[in-house]
Amino acid sequence: FRRVLFRSEKAPMASTTKIMTLIVTLENANLNDTVTVSEYAASMPDVQLNMKSGEQYLLKDLLYSLMLESHNDSAVAIAEHVGGSVEGFAGMMNSKAFELGAYETNFVTPNGLDHEDHYTTAYDLALITSYAIRNPEFCEIIKTPTYSFHEQSTGRSFTVNNKDRFLTSYPGAIGVKTGFTGNAGYCFVGACDRDGKRLVSVVMASGWPPHKLYKWQDTTKLMDYGMNNYSFTNVLAKDTVYPQIPVSNSIEGGMVTPYIKDDVSLLLCENDMVTYDIFLPDDMAAPVKRDSTIGSVKVYINGEEYKVIPIYSKESKSVITYSYIFEKILRRFFLCNSD
Repeated sequence: FRRVLFRSEKAPMASTTKIMTLIVTLENANLNDTVTVSEYAASMPDVQLNMKSGEQYLLKDLLYSLMLESHNDSAVAIAEHVGGSVEGFAGMMNSKAFELGAYETNFVTPNGLDHEDHYTTAYDLALITSYAIRNPEFCEIIKTPTYSFHEQSTGRSFTVNNKDRFLTSYPGAIGVKTGFTGNAGYCFVGACDRDGKRLVSVVMASGWPPHKLYKWQDTTKLMDYGMNNYSFTNVLAKDTVYPQIPVSNSIEGGMVTPYIKDDVSLLLCENDMVTYDIFLPDDMAAPVKRDSTIGSVKVYINGEEYKVIPIYSKESKSVITYSYIFEKILRRFFLCNSD
């Protein structure tokens, strides 16, 4: 069976956790670092690389072990190296989640093993992944079919193979990450880039053994729906102008014209409703620089805030200063005397 989850319902996410493990590592560590394996990291349950305490690996190599075969011991070794401890690294993961707006997420482990305080939502996981796939290094790792490396001190060699079936079965697939635990069930976060559309899907609790294939079927249905029903729609046109705003205390006098610099297009389906809130002052005081931000448009899709677009000034306005007034008086004085 599959468990039906609402997009904002908290649930365990198994090894899809490692999406955040990878992005935090890429943004905070030198991939050429040497990682020394602790006894705790080596003790992690399957799936594992079968590291031994005291062994040393290049951090970059462990990232392929982390994502291609989802090794739990590699995840902990990475976390201890980057964050000083699993707890320290979890703090970094949670800080990043909050930064991205994933407010219903809490990380305790870097590998996603079951813990009552380790959870996310389908929405948050999609938000995190949408951010992650903007990173070229992230995408390079998750799309790699096979990768070979060796332990640094003994030369013990390894080859890891990508377990992401979606990557080779769906046109335009980017990846991203599988996951399974007894509590989480089968999970998969997928991403696809085709026909100018980049989509992310999340399935959590998509069956339990023996239904290992449900996650691929569910992901394919979601991606097909997105590709067939969503298209880019221009919701704000470049150079759209709004009513002029009077500017006080200005040398030039007059008003400034608020405008939108660029086209704003969103992936929408035909039933989506787009609404706006426009935030502009009734008046302004100089100085005002051309192309400075003077307001914003808040865009809503189906009543939910999606994006805030800045509004800029088309003109510059200089402020009247004492030196400007004094210079005007002097000019008038000399002009009168010359007559």
